[in-house]
Amino acid sequence: MTDMTQPGGKLQIWKLTLAYDGTDFKGWQVQPGEPTIQGELRAALARVTGEAPLPQGSGRTDAGVHALAQVASFVLGARIPAENLARALNRTLPGSIRILDARIAPDRFHARHSAVAKTYEYRVFLERDSSASSIQRVLAPDFNRSEPEAGTVSGHDFSRAEREGRKEASAPEGRQSAESERPANCSPFLARYVYPCSWPLDLESLQAAAQQFAGEHDFTSFAATDPDQNQRNHDADPGDEPSSAIRTIFSSAWERRNIEEGVLLVYRVRGNGFLHHMVLNLVGTMIDMGRGYCRPEEIPAILAARSRAAAGPTAPASGLFLHSVEYGTAIADLCSRFPKDEMTR
Repeated sequence: MTDMTQPGGKLQIWKLTLAYDGTDFKGWQVQPGEPTIQGELRAALARVTGEAPLPQGSGRTDAGVHALAQVASFVLGARIPAENLARALNRTLPGSIRILDARIAPDRFHARHSAVAKTYEYRVFLERDSSASSIQRVLAPDFNRSEPEAGTVSGHDFSRAEREGRKEASAPEGRQSAESERPANCSPFLARYVYPCSWPLDLESLQAAAQQFAGEHDFTSFAATDPDQNQRNHDADPGDEPSSAIRTIFSSAWERRNIEEGVLLVYRVRGNGFLHHMVLNLVGTMIDMGRGYCRPEEIPAILAARSRAAAGPTAPASGLFLHSVEYGTAIADLCSRFPKDEMTR
């Protein structure tokens, strides 16, 4: 315990907002012998306060996934001004993890259970010298034509590597499309935070596919087997309904962003919850559609199949960010009423 903390009586619930580069971590959840965000945060709290609560995140981001504004909650007995806690944690945490905000939360606040919506963002990098063709309909199939011959999609000849990649595109979880023969020329200062894509992509097909995910659907076809499901069920509040693959997507869209190095195609999706690897599998499937391998009109059938094998491959984790987490107005109002430098309640 540092000299900034004071012994306390009643436990206080804390809400942290943090950002991190997930490249060198094995995800959020603590794992024996592995570097994780939750593990680093718990160890930092122990060094600063003398207590070691296990912070609960709004979501358990996977290995290699980043966060712009993850939210974590935990309880502390020590009394410490919020600004001092944030400052002290940032001094002892790795540079790839930063506390953006710390404040006392209302009773019963929980970073995951209290959340009403989350937004994820996925970034695909395209080289500038190929970006003009990459965002036009150069690979969009003519759906009125007969089925193309093997090794072609709508008359476009693919290399052996591309054909092998297509074979893997409908493979179950854990298998990704084969690498292109020519890797994308992506800056090393950007590569950790994007999926460097070598193939031309049809932005209109990506957009048409994204729009079909809006609304309430059963996303079983886009969910990986969750190794933490038993723990999630154990953590659920008494009376909660059994876990379901039904989620509501409020918005789902792609946009183009011009950057100095080339072009980013950015997918942003906002929903009331997400399944394990769901966003990565949505993106992998849409990239298949952007390459002309399948049509956006097939998405309803993929959803109805309720089978992971019906959807496309898993996109690399490097391009995925937890963008933001939303809470109900009542909780937000209560959090704002507690001064950030308040030491007692």
